[in-house]
Amino acid sequence: MMILCIETTSDICSAAIVTEHGVMAIRESGEDREHSRLLAPYINELFNETGIGSKDLDAVAISAGPGSYTGLRIGTSLAKGIAYGSGIPLIAVDTMLALWHNMVASYPSMVEPGSDRLFVPMTDARRMEVYCSVIAADGTIVSPVSATIIDEESFSNLLEKGEVLFFGSGAEKCRSVITRPGAIFPEERIGCSAAAMREPAIKACSEKRFEDVAYFQPLYLKEFMATRPKKSLP
Repeated sequence: MMILCIETTSDICSAAIVTEHGVMAIRESGEDREHSRLLAPYINELFNETGIGSKDLDAVAISAGPGSYTGLRIGTSLAKGIAYGSGIPLIAVDTMLALWHNMVASYPSMVEPGSDRLFVPMTDARRMEVYCSVIAADGTIVSPVSATIIDEESFSNLLEKGEVLFFGSGAEKCRSVITRPGAIFPEERIGCSAAAMREPAIKACSEKRFEDVAYFQPLYLKEFMATRPKKSLP
């Protein structure tokens, strides 16, 4: 089983070809706002490196959001084009679940069998707002993704019951605000990556949980807000 995974929800532009056994090849960059320039060449490089074509794939998987409106549009459009043009299924991967898998790969000791510790993957939204969900140690989604404004009382109901690990790009601005006992923040930033989509994408493919290529829309959560470019100084 071979799947092309595409991650464009954040400032990271990432694409990977994965199988049940691991990641065959990956390309990614943290250059902000470069998704439109980098994504298609990255995918071509993956095909050249592995010697396979789009029609050899079993599916194409897209990180479904929420996240950057523009990034989601770019990634989804390309994923749909590959799926439709090659006659292969489209898979939508929960972005927060993929972020959780990346955390597990980075900090396996944090996920102890039978642990009641909870995990809150979060990506940065505007100001003191984040997109986040709550996931148990076995990967079960306890609370689905939502847009949450962070203050001193955020997640207090969870922290009263035990330890909670906050991670992802949104966690960086929460470190100084969420200070209740039991709140844990990894030292290193855990970001989004196409490689972290492997397990949920393979599972979805094996269970034939596919999206309608024509009608699938990523999870935006918010309406797009256009901003005017700042005037340059004379």
